[in-house]
Amino acid sequence: MTDAAAVERARALLAENPVLDGHNDLPWALREKVGYDLERCDIAQDQSARLHTDLARLRAGGVGGQFWSVYVKAEYQGDKAVSATLEQIDCVHNLIARYPDELQLARTADEVEAARAGGRIASLLGAEGGHSINCSLATLRALHQLGVRYMTLTHNDNVPWADSVTDEPAANGLTAFGVEVVREMNRMGMLVDLSHVAPSTMRDALRASRAPVIFSHSSSREVCDHPRNIPDDVLAALAANGGVAMATFVPKFVLPAAVEWTKAAEDALRERGFDPLATSSEAKAVLQAYEEANPKPVATVPTVADHLDHMREVAGVDHIGIGGDYDGVAFTPEGLEDVASYPNLIAELLERGWSEADLGKLTWRNAVRVLRDAEAVARDLQRTEGPSIATIEQLDGAGA
Repeated sequence: MTDAAAVERARALLAENPVLDGHNDLPWALREKVGYDLERCDIAQDQSARLHTDLARLRAGGVGGQFWSVYVKAEYQGDKAVSATLEQIDCVHNLIARYPDELQLARTADEVEAARAGGRIASLLGAEGGHSINCSLATLRALHQLGVRYMTLTHNDNVPWADSVTDEPAANGLTAFGVEVVREMNRMGMLVDLSHVAPSTMRDALRASRAPVIFSHSSSREVCDHPRNIPDDVLAALAANGGVAMATFVPKFVLPAAVEWTKAAEDALRERGFDPLATSSEAKAVLQAYEEANPKPVATVPTVADHLDHMREVAGVDHIGIGGDYDGVAFTPEGLEDVASYPNLIAELLERGWSEADLGKLTWRNAVRVLRDAEAVARDLQRTEGPSIATIEQLDGAGA
């Protein structure tokens, strides 16, 4: 059990260096639960009965900045994916407008710092999956204009120009158009997010990118051999790239014993007609019944800390961060139940001997630095390069 004094010390540290978290799925949860009707789910009120996130718990957790995921299902393709992404973006903008004393839109590192100085939670947007741009660089640029500051190249399924780690290999990494997507993101100052992608895609993107990359919510594959985690050779390459790997809390990604249990639980969901990612009350009831018959292995705060210890050792303390994936999962680790729980993790790391300076990098400074570095690369590139008008047909062939 984490010492109470360590938790208080963690809270004091977070007052100086708050969490800038890489991934929270609140917008999708609001879409699924209330159809974006913010009157029916007021996050200024206690939402602990149905969400991991509300304003009071963000404050209690020491969150100073959040990348709100504007995820849409990989099954959404073409114009449907683009429209759904725009609806997700609209949700975030509506949240910010509804709670102006608590949330502030941030498009740059300076705006992140300004929000914090003004006592507000810096709110950034991250698109989760290249299907959101429908193979269109103009759509990519439009998302950037609306405030999207990272794009995860794939979600659980391949896109025509990049391989996902949870799909069958097709491109064997990035296609020529995929490389062009990465380079156009660099030119705009949009972070390339490599969570969800195949290791071949990770390596291709690191070779192609002229700016730092991120992993918005991925942990260590060496510590837990789940495909959604990051191999050590990729972690080691982050130092030269300048990027940041943001450890996630998802039990099935961080606890080896949970991997097989989760596969069986997901099969139980499919048998009842639910998507494995479903977070509805009905889906949760199916999972609860399965768990009662088959007690699940329990991830804890030390489980996540083990990942961060290893990631710091391999990537270096300047290249790690936190991406909890709250409101995107049915289960959370014991002690990390919701967005109020970050102090428990920081307290655990303090007890393991992490310095306050290193923890400040983990929670805040590394994420802000990678934003600032990407912006600097974009300024340099825009002096000599205009917007790319390449198409997937031109670069990958007429059959793309």
